[in-house]
Amino acid sequence: MPTKVRSAPPRHARTVAYGRVRGVYLPRLADAAAASMATYGIPLLVLGTTNSSSLTGIAFVLAWAPRLCTFSLAGAAVDRFGPARVFRLAATARALVAGLAAPALAMTDDKTASSLVMLLAACAGCLTQFSYIAAESVGAVASRDAGGVAHRVQSVLLGIDQAAALAGPAAGGLLLQWGGSSGMLAVISGLSMLSAAIAPRTRHAPPQAPEATGPVARGWRTGWSTLRALPRLAWLVAGLALSNLALGLLEAATPVIVVKQLGQSSASVGLVWSCAAAASLLAVTTCRVTIDRWGLTRVGRCAALVTIVACFLIAHAGSYPTYLLLTAVFMAGDSVLAVVLRTLRSQLIPAEVFGSTLSVTVLILLLPYPLAGILMALVNPADIHTVITVCAVLQCLGLACAFTRSTRPRPRHGKHRR
Repeated sequence: MPTKVRSAPPRHARTVAYGRVRGVYLPRLADAAAASMATYGIPLLVLGTTNSSSLTGIAFVLAWAPRLCTFSLAGAAVDRFGPARVFRLAATARALVAGLAAPALAMTDDKTASSLVMLLAACAGCLTQFSYIAAESVGAVASRDAGGVAHRVQSVLLGIDQAAALAGPAAGGLLLQWGGSSGMLAVISGLSMLSAAIAPRTRHAPPQAPEATGPVARGWRTGWSTLRALPRLAWLVAGLALSNLALGLLEAATPVIVVKQLGQSSASVGLVWSCAAAASLLAVTTCRVTIDRWGLTRVGRCAALVTIVACFLIAHAGSYPTYLLLTAVFMAGDSVLAVVLRTLRSQLIPAEVFGSTLSVTVLILLLPYPLAGILMALVNPADIHTVITVCAVLQCLGLACAFTRSTRPRPRHGKHRR
């Protein structure tokens, strides 16, 4: 009886996989590592330079505030000049800023160094936003090219972001401890230069809509009108924004709950988020198989149910192991929802206005975080569990609408509204 010979994968499939790793995943990994280290390491640098906790908090705000303010500008730049060019320029500029800051800090006094690191935080945050929007646009192109397995591309990209968010702060702290500010800034500069050197080379962009090449305000209106013309995506973004309100409140309240109410050490707070990050990576890895088998919408509904139930139970957790486990489950479900969102976003948004529309969606998803911080500052610590329950109710309503109203048949619209 003749033996069956297993045929090798087609050359085209191997070429596509290699091109995706070389042109999408590796640049994204280098950029995400540099961005994470800059976002969380520069505030540590401020603390070491100024020995002031208030200035450290201001530096963290300065690292994030430009990112919220430059969404529309970054999206318009990506639509006009292409994601590859914007990615390369932003990464190169961040490499130069970090590389020049290292010798400048060594040659200045303490007062000037404090101002310099604050300026560094603002510049790094702004440039990181440009590279992030450009990298997301490149990932969307790869997802569209992948067709029916677009969720696999997005799960890999999300796993890269989560791994960088997990390793970046720890790496920045170790570099500051053993190599000083020069060591950390040199690594940020090197990673940024590496991401610029291996920047993706996408094919020529399609003809841009007139709105995409106009002023930033017009690009913002274009993104908003495009999102409104895509009800399935709009409902999902709204539901996840309410879910992010609950997540932001958990992030702000966890130190108080773990240390003050559950009587654990500050190191236990870090253990909560380390376990949550591990659960998220596991969920992102396994969701590729589950989406292949059961479909994007069904897996999204299951993830929403898991996230809602976990959030309700967190409000009544009476022990540290229970709180840690429920938080990990919550983050795992939230990560799967992120894969669903990113896959739909890459499939539904027209390519010629992707940057502008992406900017609007990301801004909507991030706005609940400062709101959660304000809420945490105003609420009595004894009432935290009640507030978490209220946020869980809002999350339940938002996700229920996202996975019911958004899946109803609707009349077709054009690519985007004028």
